[in-house]
Amino acid sequence: MIFRTRFLFAAVFVCHLSCAGLSAATQLHCPPVVRTTKEDVIICAIQQEKIGPVFKLHIRGKIDYHDLTLWADEATYNEDTSDVTVAGHVVVDGGANDEHIEASHGTYNIRSDTGRFYDAVGTIGNRQYRPRMLLTTSNPFAFTGKIVDKIDPEHYVVHNGTVTSCKSPHPQWQFNMHRAVVSPGDTALKYLSTFRIRGFPILYFPFATHPLQRQRQSGFLTPSFGRSTVKGTILGDSFYWAINRSMDAEIGAQYFSSRGWGQTGFFRAAPSNNSFLLLNYFGVIDRGAGAQKTKQGGEEVRVDGSDRLPHNFRAVVDVDYLSAFIFRLAFYEVFNQAVNSEVRSQGFLSHTTNGLSFNTYVQRYQDFQSIKSGDLITILHTPTIDFSSVDRQLGRSPFYWSFETAAEGVSRSEPQFRTARLVGRFDINPRVSLPILFGGWSLRPEVAVRDTLYSQQLASSSGPRVASGDPLNRRAVETTVELRPPAIERLFDRGLFGRKLKHVIESRAVYRRVIGVDNFSEILRFDERDILTNTNEIEYGAITRLFAKRAPSTTPGCTTAPLPTSDQAPPPQPLWNPFEDEPDISPAKREACPAPPVARQLISWELTQKYFLDTTFGGALVSGTRNVFATTADFTAIAFLTSPRHLSPLVSRLR
Repeated sequence: MIFRTRFLFAAVFVCHLSCAGLSAATQLHCPPVVRTTKEDVIICAIQQEKIGPVFKLHIRGKIDYHDLTLWADEATYNEDTSDVTVAGHVVVDGGANDEHIEASHGTYNIRSDTGRFYDAVGTIGNRQYRPRMLLTTSNPFAFTGKIVDKIDPEHYVVHNGTVTSCKSPHPQWQFNMHRAVVSPGDTALKYLSTFRIRGFPILYFPFATHPLQRQRQSGFLTPSFGRSTVKGTILGDSFYWAINRSMDAEIGAQYFSSRGWGQTGFFRAAPSNNSFLLLNYFGVIDRGAGAQKTKQGGEEVRVDGSDRLPHNFRAVVDVDYLSAFIFRLAFYEVFNQAVNSEVRSQGFLSHTTNGLSFNTYVQRYQDFQSIKSGDLITILHTPTIDFSSVDRQLGRSPFYWSFETAAEGVSRSEPQFRTARLVGRFDINPRVSLPILFGGWSLRPEVAVRDTLYSQQLASSSGPRVASGDPLNRRAVETTVELRPPAIERLFDRGLFGRKLKHVIESRAVYRRVIGVDNFSEILRFDERDILTNTNEIEYGAITRLFAKRAPSTTPGCTTAPLPTSDQAPPPQPLWNPFEDEPDISPAKREACPAPPVARQLISWELTQKYFLDTTFGGALVSGTRNVFATTADFTAIAFLTSPRHLSPLVSRLR
């Protein structure tokens, strides 16, 4: 078993794995090429000389041996001993693990594949293809060192340097260590190291390991310990299982000295780029709390998954199972999780094409009213079939139409009320609109008809609520007229921090009238479809936006000259020096300029309000209680209708 003292699980939250941005050497035009006789070595340099078995390379020399390439300003090669001495902008590329090293000077033996480099910067798992690098491992690795010794083909020793898996030269995290033994494709052993985040020291490790395998490792994670006023002393550990490249799991246990045992676990899978599955489990076997030893244990299971299927289908599952609300209150440590009394589970299959959407889904909603067992509201959709469309032009006329229809099986249960196990609900809602544009103004009248059929209804009685078996049909007609005047805008050329500013004010007014819902008190409540009421209202509002746009800038090597035709030769490319900080002047960069700057919204502030001409909403409003209607639930999350009123609260949204 491999103990995870390497602390790398914390680094995963700090930065993603990325390759170090080191420059790579490229070929030079050096005609003098020599192939030595004793070794399969190719020598190239602008100037070179040979004294006995010794070759001296001047002005950027290159030595090729099998899959290894050495570059240096000055180099000396002895074909008898295979020793190489290099100085000035040394670059080493190749090897079985795609190693890349840059150094000021060093020595190397190409036959034994050993050597020493000074002031070195290196990467493992990055194959150099200018102007980009290709990752050849799922765990790339970068290191720096005052001295780097290659003691054999599979081992490096880094002295007084750093190691990281982040982008250099300014990595998000790194280990600064006295010495490290690096085995490409295996591990890096670090001695007397300090873990740093953005250069700030976090933890000190006398010894730590860094995995370099192409596959993740299974093993025990770092044990955890702590102290809680509710749980007492906390001791725990977990075992991590790297199943394969696309799956992993973790199983753990915690001991709470004041309560009992806790169990944790997760499973992750990503079989393809378009699919994933996550499973999380948390449970506690509780001995009880207080003098009465009231047990508050339980368990919660969450499953999330998504997959894009052939023929433009998409499947999603989101399951949340909670055994008892008291368990969440007692053992969850995050405040918003502990006080959340709602539990939602759903799964759906959808298909969208040509503006038409077909969906089928099942859903369970639970709302715990207290910590008492059974004191909760449960609403089920088993199942729902939904078919809808976006606005579509009606033939060649100026009218647009859309529709939404749903056939559902629903049910609701709570301590003092219960519907049938399956209540049928069929809903259809076609719409027709006529958008009109004139002089910058926009006018959009719309007419919609809604017909909803229920197989049960809420019986009218003064006693407890009862669901009767009589069907109910709700018919409504909705008329909407939306008016938008031209936007008011102003440009500020002076701008701020080199950016131009644009201020825009948009306003709107919407008149809405719904009639026909005369049986609101008899409708069963399952979701937002069931809170439609009569209304006669005007909604008005304005939104102010502030945009910023960076001034256009020229990019080095970018011109607006037209691309050469097929019968024209491309322009000659200048030689590239890998050690000079020059812009990329490849043909693609030279011939294609970047897109112009795009305006970004900095601030938006919206103020809206509604004026209700019908303060009773067709008789649906009941004074002294919270009334939740579609027209108010869509407008604000506050249930402000407790009595007849003309004005809604003024809603302000600042982003």
